[in-house]
Amino acid sequence: MLTLMPKKTQKDETMEVSLTGLALLTHPRLNKGSAFSDEERREFGLLGLLPPHPATMEEQLTRTYENYQRKPTDIERYIYLASLQDRNETLFFRLMQDHITEMMPIVYTPTVGAACQQYSHLYRRPHGLYIPYQEKDNLDAILANTPIPNVKVIVVTDGERILGLGDLGVGGMGIPIGKLALYTLCAGIDPSTTLPIVLDVGTNNESLINDPLYLGWKHERVRGQDYDDFIEAFVQAVMRKWPTVVLQWEDFSKGNARRLLDRYQDRLCTFNDDIQGTGAVTLAGLLAAMDAIGSKLSQQQIVMLGAGSAATGIADQLVVAMVGEGMSEADARQAIWLVDSHGLVHDGRSGLEDFKQRYAQPQAKTADWQVAHPAMMTLEDVVHNVQPGILIGTGAQPGAFHEALVRDLAQHVERPVIFPLSNPTSKSEAVPADLLAWTNGRALVATGSPFAPVYYEGTTYTIGQCNNSFIFPGVGLGVVASGARRVTESMFVAAARALSELSPTRHNPTASLYPALEGIRDVSRQVALAVALEAQRLGHADRLSLEETVERINAAVWEPNYKQYRPAR
Repeated sequence: MLTLMPKKTQKDETMEVSLTGLALLTHPRLNKGSAFSDEERREFGLLGLLPPHPATMEEQLTRTYENYQRKPTDIERYIYLASLQDRNETLFFRLMQDHITEMMPIVYTPTVGAACQQYSHLYRRPHGLYIPYQEKDNLDAILANTPIPNVKVIVVTDGERILGLGDLGVGGMGIPIGKLALYTLCAGIDPSTTLPIVLDVGTNNESLINDPLYLGWKHERVRGQDYDDFIEAFVQAVMRKWPTVVLQWEDFSKGNARRLLDRYQDRLCTFNDDIQGTGAVTLAGLLAAMDAIGSKLSQQQIVMLGAGSAATGIADQLVVAMVGEGMSEADARQAIWLVDSHGLVHDGRSGLEDFKQRYAQPQAKTADWQVAHPAMMTLEDVVHNVQPGILIGTGAQPGAFHEALVRDLAQHVERPVIFPLSNPTSKSEAVPADLLAWTNGRALVATGSPFAPVYYEGTTYTIGQCNNSFIFPGVGLGVVASGARRVTESMFVAAARALSELSPTRHNPTASLYPALEGIRDVSRQVALAVALEAQRLGHADRLSLEETVERINAAVWEPNYKQYRPAR
């Protein structure tokens, strides 16, 4: 029997350390704080630098959790956890692991959005690499300055589209830091091999430019060829320094996200989580929903509010899945209706971006619709005329899924599937309690931000979070463990199918469409295995036996436990 669990060895428990004294106590990866043993205190010059009682990790966890609970607001809790990560990484990840459901919304969405907005006012110490446009000729030197000798995963942003909050400039650094924390928390990627990067190409956010404490470059955003040349120089520098690294693009604008992915996905091991990760985790939830209602994606009409990188990423993977169910690609695209700020995306509109043109509906299909303004068919017009079974929100328009719209949808569909996915919580298109009330408890709901269970007419409905952390950490683990040289769409679809198989709704119709966060490390291993096997099938990784693949995945998982130290020879 194959076991997707890491195995501890004696080698894992002991390590050589060359640092001593305060240098050791201020190294976040090596510092154990009060948990250094009496022997280690003598051997590493720590006598007198710590309180005399050698604490256990359990005692430290009790103390740190008590301190965490004393913080009055989520942003104060975020600051506390960030400070803990800065001084003791092992204890930080162990605390997070023990309280993952409570703390993940603090270190990532929704609280990370507020932290990014206040980044220059909350700043404590540097983390990762800050690469300003002015240093475009010194990229090799900047990359050489990182203290991480063996970088395996990079998350990079230019801060232009942070969640649903827009241009936050250098404050966007909070996103790569948070994403990489989730790589470790959810999949066990060794934090000493991860690197957050922000590319500071300026900002068009006037409030930041006028803020005297803003830490970024106070200059309008670099655009056009200058921007592209800077990105190209950055990618080339990364490939020279770390040719096998996984490079994840995060929170780039819709005008850049897709085209950068298209430009670089065949040149190095790279992906865009906003596009592909969002697509895969949404696909997984929809596959689970189809199983719950006894249907198939290929039998559905799907309406999406929003037509940016997230929406088209979801659409791309829906098409792959529907083609797998026997549809033609053209028919699959025609089953997806995108609505942006100008209404329905159709072929009668001029100036559509390439990624929207792929999903532009023939205007002739709307010829007999009764609408107030034919030039701009609204979400309400589309839902009323298409009568979709699936409604997805990625447009960051709070309240867009209002009562009249949802009731119109529900009168045509027995079990409507409604996913208001926009982050943070303040941008959600609807709240689950309303959606269940307006559909008499019939809707299958998943959200982008976490929501509490809903009690409706004697039944408790657990609301699944369509959280990319169910996908991208496992994808990263599968790629790193297998040595995959590329990341493909089919690897994300494989990840989605693996996740959908773990949906609690397969056993309980009122349960969440997604697994509990408490089991996310096991979920990530299953996702990693699916990704690794697909990479091997495609020839992007060396072919191994199933047993060898599992062993590599298990060996790649880092656990947040203290090791015994011995002085380096």
